Amino acid sequence: HNVADSRLPVINNFVLNGPTVDVHAAEEFVHQAMEIIMDEAVRKSTDVKEKVCEWRSPEQLKELLDLELRDEGEPEAKILQRCSEAIRYSIKTGHPHFFNQLYAGMEPYSMVASFIIEATKTSLYTYEVAPVFTLMEEAVLRKMIEMVGWKEGGDGIFNPGGSMSNMYAVNLARYRYCRDIKMNGLFAAPRMVILTSQECHYSISKAAALLGIGTKNVYVVPSDKRGKMIPSALEDQIKRAKSEGAVPFMVNATAGTTVLGAFDPIDEIADICEKYDLWLHVDACWGGAALMSNKHKHLLNGIHRVNSMAWNPHKMMMASLQCSAFLVRDKTSLLQHCHSAQASYLFQQDKFYDVSYDTGDKSVQCSRKPDAFKFWLMWKALGTTEMEQRVDRALALARYLAQEINKREGFQLLMEPEFANVCFWYIPPSLRNLPAGPELWEKLHTVAPVVKERMMKKGSMMVGYQTHRDKPNFFRMVVISPQVSREDLDFALDEIQHLGKDL
Repeated sequence: HNVADSRLPVINNFVLNGPTVDVHAAEEFVHQAMEIIMDEAVRKSTDVKEKVCEWRSPEQLKELLDLELRDEGEPEAKILQRCSEAIRYSIKTGHPHFFNQLYAGMEPYSMVASFIIEATKTSLYTYEVAPVFTLMEEAVLRKMIEMVGWKEGGDGIFNPGGSMSNMYAVNLARYRYCRDIKMNGLFAAPRMVILTSQECHYSISKAAALLGIGTKNVYVVPSDKRGKMIPSALEDQIKRAKSEGAVPFMVNATAGTTVLGAFDPIDEIADICEKYDLWLHVDACWGGAALMSNKHKHLLNGIHRVNSMAWNPHKMMMASLQCSAFLVRDKTSLLQHCHSAQASYLFQQDKFYDVSYDTGDKSVQCSRKPDAFKFWLMWKALGTTEMEQRVDRALALARYLAQEINKREGFQLLMEPEFANVCFWYIPPSLRNLPAGPELWEKLHTVAPVVKERMMKKGSMMVGYQTHRDKPNFFRMVVISPQVSREDLDFALDEIQHLGKDL
């Protein structure tokens, strides 16, 4: 057949005249699905009278969901049922009794932004394909840098999660020290060492493994009883690395540790980094929100001195997942130089507009979601003042919860909270007369897992638990959402007691 002949409507048995998708039918399907989303994923999922979860075992859930993919498609009524089932058996993280993670609550403005992102279906690498979101990301990064206090400005990029932001920091710090690595690889470098506290996020070790530094070259600095890095111990570890012939190049401090919510002393650590010319990165994925509060920003004193910072607005600021920023105090295009590959099909230098707006070459990704829009729309709607009040209220609620725990028989704080992480034990009546010691710790260790199992099977709430150093299992309750009230915190303590009093 002469393929060039436009009169022929069929090629390889496909009729090419007109679209094959019924756009009106597609619109109707989306409309019906949105009704299910609004009713089941928004309204019911935030209703305190509904369950937090409909727990099923993996085997039960596999059977319920009919996961197998087949040759023939299903009717739309069945697909809408699939949508409803996906929502029903998912955890309701917007529920007022969800205290399980470092994110919670339903944030309407960022949720709508997420819908728009999916509907516009774009990727943030060039102004050409994402003009609106490119400018919005630039505006949000500029405002966040202002909050950090870098008077001379800086650079940054939004990433799919804080772990990726921490990996960017490691790569950038190494590139700053040894630029030949980008072209020549690890053969161009000596043995390089990262220093971080024992309370840091596991993504630092993952970054060391991924980037070829090696997990054995992550030197762990001891923390004090409250979980803060000890500056003198940091200096000892730097000297140790140097004495071994290794090259320390970066310190990772944490502002808001995952379990205890501890803040490393940034100012003192910055003094040491300046003394030894080390890159200072602060993982403030959790604690960065304190910068929004005049009352609490002292927790990050010295942040204006650091080289880079990770901050996740999807945590305490409640932006829809994912929304994670990496900020760097640099005006020399270090991000661009470190990561650019100059793909000729994307980053042509002879375009008809200012190509400095094509920011995609700063990223290690190609396709990248415009996550900054979620934070931008929310910031526009609430303003800095309302967001500050959210942070202050969350920390006031955490303080109330700690006070209630101190009042209640059978409840014991691990320590007074510094942030919104409230860590505590529930001690059932049967254990209350045992003296402190191995027998009590061994029995107490088994309490939290059973209470957690019972609350999930009942669907009444979700609270996390874990061990820490030599401590037996304890609960970690995280208070974030403005939908949470004093009554919800009282309910949580009552429910833990109700579920565990017979143990």
